Amino acid sequence: MSKRAVLEVIALDAEDAVAAQAGGADRLELVTDMAADGLTPSRATFAEIRAAVDISLRVMLRLADGFDAGDVPALVRHARELRSEGADEFVLGFLDETGGPDLAAVEAVVGALDGCRWTFHRAIDRTPDRDALRKQLADLPGLDTYLTAGAATGVDEGLPTLLAEAARSGEQGYEQQILVGGGLRLDHLPRLKAAGVDAFHIGGASRPDGWDAPVSAQAVAAWRAALDA
Repeated sequence: MSKRAVLEVIALDAEDAVAAQAGGADRLELVTDMAADGLTPSRATFAEIRAAVDISLRVMLRLADGFDAGDVPALVRHARELRSEGADEFVLGFLDETGGPDLAAVEAVVGALDGCRWTFHRAIDRTPDRDALRKQLADLPGLDTYLTAGAATGVDEGLPTLLAEAARSGEQGYEQQILVGGGLRLDHLPRLKAAGVDAFHIGGASRPDGWDAPVSAQAVAAWRAALDA
């Protein structure tokens, strides 16, 4: 039997989380403030969601829009507070002024995670050299996933890059799972699945009535069915 593909859904609160799990999500990315493309949620929000569902939760560590780390001590403090609340999976990613990975910031935050698993998010889609970024981050503890559309503009443009990177799976710098998200549509799935991609991330696609409405269990279920087909 083939392994079930991972479906990760963005959740802002416990209502979202319950609907996403009911629809068949395997994991949630917890954020707040989607107007800023997703920032760190509060400890209280994490605790409410953790109490409401029993699937994996990856918590965003990001304090402002963009990919500059900003206040690194504050990021470290938030990471430690969330760890103390029971968070054990995270999402982060920071770039320096050249567009390369901000290793000092990433290492400082990862150092507060106690070896927890984490995703490097779509900052990879903004770097001028994806291969170099992957190899610079390759040995960081806990890094097991890249959330990427293959291009800053989304999967439509990034699909060739995603397929090429999937073909390099297992090479140095390419051991991590590719989690495809960012303009992802159902019609993208056949080519991605055929290439061996087995993890998918949706945000707006789980909310047919927009970001002011909650996650729709029915919308998530449609993605689950498509991934399982």
